[in-house]
Amino acid sequence: MKHGKKYLEALKSFDKSTLFDPSDAVAQVKKNATAKFDETIEVHIRTGCDGRHAEQQIRGAVVLPHGTGKTVRVLVFAKGAKADEAQAAGADHVGAEELIPKIQNEGWLDFDVVVATPDMMGVVGRLGKVLGPKGLMPNPKAGTVTMDVTKAVEDIKAGKIEYRLDKANIIHVPIGKASFDDQKLLDNFNTLLEAINKAKPASLKGTYLKSITLAPTMGPGVKVNPIKAVG
Repeated sequence: MKHGKKYLEALKSFDKSTLFDPSDAVAQVKKNATAKFDETIEVHIRTGCDGRHAEQQIRGAVVLPHGTGKTVRVLVFAKGAKADEAQAAGADHVGAEELIPKIQNEGWLDFDVVVATPDMMGVVGRLGKVLGPKGLMPNPKAGTVTMDVTKAVEDIKAGKIEYRLDKANIIHVPIGKASFDDQKLLDNFNTLLEAINKAKPASLKGTYLKSITLAPTMGPGVKVNPIKAVG
């Protein structure tokens, strides 16, 4: 992949092989974010897990204390009182079966997170082929299949993010924007790492967190010392 001038300049400003303490990594990654827009800061965690084994699958959610800096659009599948509850909690879209053709046939996807009450999962299941590949299927582990739709919507709006292993056993999660001050990014980073450490599979042998990289949308990534990140 060919990188631009700004990327290459940022790359020269630090030693790519250095393992930074989390606070130093945050300061450096902010310097690396030189695009004209407010870049998202992401964490990429390479794990020693083997996601092909069910007991080594990692999936969960955590509320970042300072949010992600992104306005998240929430769709809730619910009926009756639960639909009213979702609406009152600030859901962007609320509906039931009538949304199926809109999503399936019209390709309507104006939402970032889907929440559903358990009784609606039969309906939502029909959208598996559309929502599944996009990582939008509601899941009890992520707290998006629940009767407490008020809490689900409020948590998501407050900065709840979902983490899960991809096919290469890496977790990719946004922790804020380059415009956040260092402390806010560090708080979000520490909260995420705490949750991921707690999610360590009991059956895992060997190293759990193999590498941790903080990276802005357009700039080069910075390696974080996994040992310092665990503390």
